[in-house]
Amino acid sequence: MTSVLDSATHGGTPIQASFDELGRPLREATFCVVDLETTGGSAADGSGITEIGAVKVSGGEVLAEFQTLVNPQSAIPPFIAVLTGITDHMVASAPRIEQALPPFLEFARGCVLVAHNAPFDVGFLKHFAENQGLPWPGFEVVDTARLARRVLTRDETPDCKLATLATVFRSPTPPIHRALDDARATVHVMHGLFERLGPLGVQTLEELQTFSSRVSPAQRKKRHLAEQLPHAPGVYLFRDAQHRVLYVGTSKDLRSRVRTYFTASETRSRMGEMVGLAESVSAIECTTSLEAAVRELRLIKQHKPRYNRRSRHPERGHWLKVTPEPWPRLSLVRSVLDDGATYLGPFNSRRSADKAAAALHEAFPIRQCKDRLPLTPRRSPCILAEIGRCLSPCDGSIDAASYAEQIERLRTAMLADPGPVVSALQAKMAALSDACRFEEAGAHRDRLAAFLRAAARIQRLRAVTRCPELVAARRNDQGVWEVHVVRHGRLAAAGTIPAGVQAGEWVRRLRAGAETVVPGPGPIPAATAEETEKILRWLELPGVRLVHLDDEWSCPIGGAEGHRRRLDAVEASRSELVPFEDRRELRVHHQPAR
Repeated sequence: MTSVLDSATHGGTPIQASFDELGRPLREATFCVVDLETTGGSAADGSGITEIGAVKVSGGEVLAEFQTLVNPQSAIPPFIAVLTGITDHMVASAPRIEQALPPFLEFARGCVLVAHNAPFDVGFLKHFAENQGLPWPGFEVVDTARLARRVLTRDETPDCKLATLATVFRSPTPPIHRALDDARATVHVMHGLFERLGPLGVQTLEELQTFSSRVSPAQRKKRHLAEQLPHAPGVYLFRDAQHRVLYVGTSKDLRSRVRTYFTASETRSRMGEMVGLAESVSAIECTTSLEAAVRELRLIKQHKPRYNRRSRHPERGHWLKVTPEPWPRLSLVRSVLDDGATYLGPFNSRRSADKAAAALHEAFPIRQCKDRLPLTPRRSPCILAEIGRCLSPCDGSIDAASYAEQIERLRTAMLADPGPVVSALQAKMAALSDACRFEEAGAHRDRLAAFLRAAARIQRLRAVTRCPELVAARRNDQGVWEVHVVRHGRLAAAGTIPAGVQAGEWVRRLRAGAETVVPGPGPIPAATAEETEKILRWLELPGVRLVHLDDEWSCPIGGAEGHRRRLDAVEASRSELVPFEDRRELRVHHQPAR
């Protein structure tokens, strides 16, 4: 630490340094920028180091470089070898970590250690230093990934990966998953970040280390925006100078939550950027947390705030549709029409929808051609018909009644019993695994998973959306009964029963004043899927009591949910039991569970 009394003198009198000169200037510090290549994700799991690369810099100048391959004393997984280009042959004659680590520590001694995703690299180095009984030098550490998340906005870069940042800062050395090249790229990223930090008043190491928790003057000046908000549950909306909504959130205590955006507890860089643009905060009080969550979804859908990443575009979902025509087929569509068709979805991506469609085609050989067929088609069969994967209505190979039976079985698999799809895909996976065609078997497993998740979702949603009215109550943490009126899967009213009133009469009035819900077409006729799923999660909480129900609320006993849970349980157990490097192999080969 530089002394307050500078050692320099003028006429024999010590010169007191200004406050700007306190601390260690970044331009005078020596940094050791390091990068490692390893055989896995954690030294504690037995992974080893295969390469160390480092660059020593000061004042923007490169002072020295360090590079060595390291023999990890274990086989390098094929995935790692492909990624890095480092093979077992290359490291066979390389020093082991016991010989490679001491020279590196000596090279870095007295420097500030810098790495991109520093906990990874520093964690490996400290682990092996401890194993060898080497004293850890107690380096100060700078993480360029963490720093970038604070400095850069999402408009400048979609993520803070090293390759992305190297492009942003025009590094002449692209990162290629080799230690020295990646360290050189990190040097350019570090200097680019330092240039951004200068105008923000970050000039010393001490300011750099505390930057991630700094509260900017702009944030402090806007603390008054929270003062008019109530200490009550609800939804809050940040707005800019043009009154456009920037961000929507919920809280059990609106004033306390909004205050945190102007303190050091808010460390998300995009939220700091949002607060800098905000000129006002408004609030909508809600009687229950479910009402607040639903209002948040509806407001995000309405305003599409740029700083809300989720739920902005529920209309962009994908659906699989069994077309209502003489010879039905599966069609991928973006909206639900009032056409009497059967729909499966919504899918969050077209890729998931395509996988589910492939699973259904595997179990039901219905036609896959895109055009409409006349009632009596007269065409030549396609290639799918020739290899036995299509019933070929186009050339009269199947009559309309038999084809309709297949379509009805397909609808049943989508909405009630996915057993035929599960059986067909499992048989195919077993045959492919026996033939050691693990990648193809994995593709079928992914198709089955996509179908089961979509089928389980739509079956749960349809169970509640077909109810004209459902009223449920639950005692909250304060002992007050919360009551919600749900109509066709949409929240129509919410409230808490006041003390001393007749509960039945109060609920009757709540129902009478609830929103009138006119259902539209399709399986989710009155709300977004996300809103109905939030309602379902609340209905499934312990202690919820049904007060009133029109029609019935039930799911098929042999539905997709049980199959989905078993599939997820298998995936979870594989992740927990299989070692890290083997998991990476499984992801490459997509080997299915047998």
